[in-house]
Amino acid sequence: MAVAMDARDQEMLAGEQGAATALAMRIVVAMADAAGAERLIDITGAHIDSCLYHGRVGLRFAERLAGDGATVRVPTTLNVSALDLLHPERVRLTEPARSEARRQMAVYESMGCQPTWTCAPYQLPGRPAFGEHVCWAESNAIVFANTVLGARTDRYGDFMDICAAITGRVPEAGLHLDANRVGTVLFRLRGIGRTALDQEAFWALLGHVVGARAGTEVSVIEGSLGDVSEDHLKALAAAAASSGSVALIHVVGITPEALTLADALGGRSPARTMDVGPDDLRAAAAELTTADIGGALRAVSVGTPHLSLAGFERLTPMLAATRIHPDVTFYVSTGRDVLRAAEDRGWLPVYRAPGIRLVVDTCTYITPVLAPEETLAMTDSAKWAWYAPANLGISAAFGTLEDCVRSAAAGRVIRDFGWLDR
Repeated sequence: MAVAMDARDQEMLAGEQGAATALAMRIVVAMADAAGAERLIDITGAHIDSCLYHGRVGLRFAERLAGDGATVRVPTTLNVSALDLLHPERVRLTEPARSEARRQMAVYESMGCQPTWTCAPYQLPGRPAFGEHVCWAESNAIVFANTVLGARTDRYGDFMDICAAITGRVPEAGLHLDANRVGTVLFRLRGIGRTALDQEAFWALLGHVVGARAGTEVSVIEGSLGDVSEDHLKALAAAAASSGSVALIHVVGITPEALTLADALGGRSPARTMDVGPDDLRAAAAELTTADIGGALRAVSVGTPHLSLAGFERLTPMLAATRIHPDVTFYVSTGRDVLRAAEDRGWLPVYRAPGIRLVVDTCTYITPVLAPEETLAMTDSAKWAWYAPANLGISAAFGTLEDCVRSAAAGRVIRDFGWLDR
């Protein structure tokens, strides 16, 4: 079935709004055809992952669009890049990749994208409202938008994201449709106490379990949860999008489309039901630890996804009371907007102490920031622990934020998962 197009779509496709728009529209229509969409719909914003340099193909595609006069027509934010422009010496990317990565960043700015350089666009002002259709790339951001904000985005990837931003259109398919947002797999929390629920690491481990078991399915989590912070849901989203391809999670009584279990499941029975208890979460922690934790710790990395202002508020007093071991580097990744807010609160002097390094515009698991000798690293991020060993050729250990700080001071991995039973 051919995709129905209105007069605007046909003008863009015919080249009446320029060659770049015509190319972008051809890609959007092709994606709609592949998804079986009957029509296209408007979006109110986009978040672009294509700005991250992976090689010359991505750079050439962006330069072709910009050279043909491409301009985004909806508010468009940019994901992390391969460089830290505020601390360029902290990225050990060599030429020609270094200069090409910078060119790619500049090209996306030239098309009207906002130089936000963050994997957590939901921490920026003007985030999408409930029910708004957007085109977000970057896996954790997709889950957060759908789950926490109740906005609507499919799991978009490179090139489609910028094409949607240029045309302002996406296929009416996937999670843009009510029918596809209904939960199909139910996770019931069993034997989980209040102490565990208050730990951000609990939500990261739960996300790892959900992603591994649900794959691409819309998941539902049920349990006596109490209050759940956005940072906890951020940890859940990032982990589930890494160990699996999850794009939407309903947390009963917490997230906006899951006021009740019946709401989350669309009034139907789940196709599958699985119980999750402390032993499952311990197994997840073991899967996220590739290191012999008896070895000498060389690095700690927190802020994947980028550390929030609430995260800074929690971490700053911990680091202020800690002296980092001389053989350990403590990396803190965040976005520029959050960094400015932290500076306004007077917190940044703590992060100038020996052994502590702030990183912006990029993430430490995707570009060479860690030194060659930093082969054993610890993190509180399930996403970082999942990707860094393969990306960087290092060993990783997962623990709580408190574990990370204690370990950085001791120069060895110190972990306590006793909270899982409380």
